[in-house]
Amino acid sequence: MAKPKLIAFDLDYTLWPFWVDTHVDPPFRKTPRGDVLDQRGTKVKHYPEVPKVLQKLSSKGYDLAVVSRTGEVRGANQLLQLYGWDRFFKFKEIYPGQKTKHFERLHSKSGVDYNQMLFFDDEMRNIRDVSTLGVTCIFVQDGTTESVVENGLKEFSKNAESAEATESK
Repeated sequence: MAKPKLIAFDLDYTLWPFWVDTHVDPPFRKTPRGDVLDQRGTKVKHYPEVPKVLQKLSSKGYDLAVVSRTGEVRGANQLLQLYGWDRFFKFKEIYPGQKTKHFERLHSKSGVDYNQMLFFDDEMRNIRDVSTLGVTCIFVQDGTTESVVENGLKEFSKNAESAEATESK
C-alpha cells in the first residue's frame, strides 16, 4: 500500500467544529482541569477523535501539516498549543489566502511532491483548487475521524497505484 509522505489538515470544521475567526473569542486559556476556554469563558472543544488520529499518524512516522486560510492566526496557533497538538505538526501554513499558495509553500519547505501529499478539508472549493496540483484531497463532512483518515489513506494508495500503472505503460 502506497503511503503519503505528508498529510495536511485544514483546521476549521476539519479538526474543530467552528471557525476560529468568528465563532469563538480569543485569547484562549486552559483551566487546571484541562478545559480550553475562550475569552468569554465558553468551552472550546475539538472533534473527539482528532487527538487519537494525530497521535496514531505521528506514531506511524507520517509528517503532518496544518493548512488554514483563517485570519485569526494567533488564535489558531494558540489552540494548537493548548490542545497539545503542536508536537504533531512539522509544518504550519496558517494565514489568509488561497490554499494553493499554502501548498506551494509546503512543497517548497518540505521538498515533498504534490502527488505524495494527502489533504483533508471541509470546503469543496479548497478540495477542487488543491487537487489541481496533484494532491489527493479528501472532503471532510463531520470532522476528522479515524474512519475518514483510513479512507483517505486508501484513496491515496489507490491514486498512487493508478499513477504508477499509467507511468509504466
